[in-house]
Amino acid sequence: MMNVPFYSLDYVNRALGDALRESFSDVLDSKWFIRGNRCREFEDAFAAYCGKKACVGVGNGLDALTLMLKASIILGRIAEGDEVIVPANTFVATVLAVRAAGLVPVLVEPDPVTCNLNVQHLQEACSEKTRAIIAVHLYGRLADMPAICEFAKAKGLLVFEDAAQAHGACGESYSSNAAAYSFYPTKNLGAMGDGGAVVTDDVELAQVVKSLGNYGSVEKYVNEFVGVNSRLDEVQAAVLLAKLPHLDSWNKRRQEIAARYCAEIKNPLVRVTLVPANPQSHVWHVFPVFCETRDDLQMFLKGRGVETLIHYPIPPHLQQAFSGSTSRGELRHGKLPVAERLAKTELSIPMGPSMTEDQVSYVVESLNAYAR
Repeated sequence: MMNVPFYSLDYVNRALGDALRESFSDVLDSKWFIRGNRCREFEDAFAAYCGKKACVGVGNGLDALTLMLKASIILGRIAEGDEVIVPANTFVATVLAVRAAGLVPVLVEPDPVTCNLNVQHLQEACSEKTRAIIAVHLYGRLADMPAICEFAKAKGLLVFEDAAQAHGACGESYSSNAAAYSFYPTKNLGAMGDGGAVVTDDVELAQVVKSLGNYGSVEKYVNEFVGVNSRLDEVQAAVLLAKLPHLDSWNKRRQEIAARYCAEIKNPLVRVTLVPANPQSHVWHVFPVFCETRDDLQMFLKGRGVETLIHYPIPPHLQQAFSGSTSRGELRHGKLPVAERLAKTELSIPMGPSMTEDQVSYVVESLNAYAR
């Protein structure tokens, strides 16, 4: 029996151990640990990598989402109490950010194939209070951004991206207002602690986000806004700088593994999300499979030494935190059978640049061996 971890960071130590230790030593010697040269260097490098004018490092992905929205309120683009369309199949942080900004999340069913926001449901989700859409690139797959942006333009809506799982994904040309990233350690581009960023072509928005994350201050002790403490520290920025040049090759390895999974998993009890027409539009942060007897499949794989996770067992609208929210106007949604079905059937199998061909073969063999 082979043991296959869900995800391993060993490849970082093997490939970048010396560089990371040197980066940490440089930060230590600099005696500057918050918003110094390394943060600025990373912000410039990641903005260039994303093809955008500005990047602002913040404390984590949730803060990136929240500050992106709050900055838009300050600039008068949206107002507290406005509605924001959010896919119902997402990590809870997307909904938490909308609520934290004083906005109302409107949950929309996902496409059952891509698991991303279903563009066909946008029209019915709109009301006179709708002002924005947040597209979540779930599992590392770009949402249908050209269609979403076209719909938003016709309706006069803002478009934001929750790109926490999609570092390096690229597809058809489109223009959103801003994108929020997370650098949690297990992300395709991960730090050695929490970290996040807002990336945008809107320099004014970036400036407000930067100020909000620094207590609402641009000049020390002069507070223009009611802000928070949310800054990307120098250690995390140095780690991200060392890793960024390797992101594309790591994503390529993920895509190679995904191609094998899609071609070789043949079990009729296990549904696989296929590679999209443009393979570069999916960076496979997670490789999901779907099974009506998901929990039984998970136990079967565990017995064979294959570690798995579930993304996500409880959709946001069924979380206790939002119990009764619809009656208070703080969360709006109708029936969401697709989102609930995905939550009951999704299982994430091992994925990451450190996987060997033998490990991939063993995971495929184990999935194909499953029977009820």
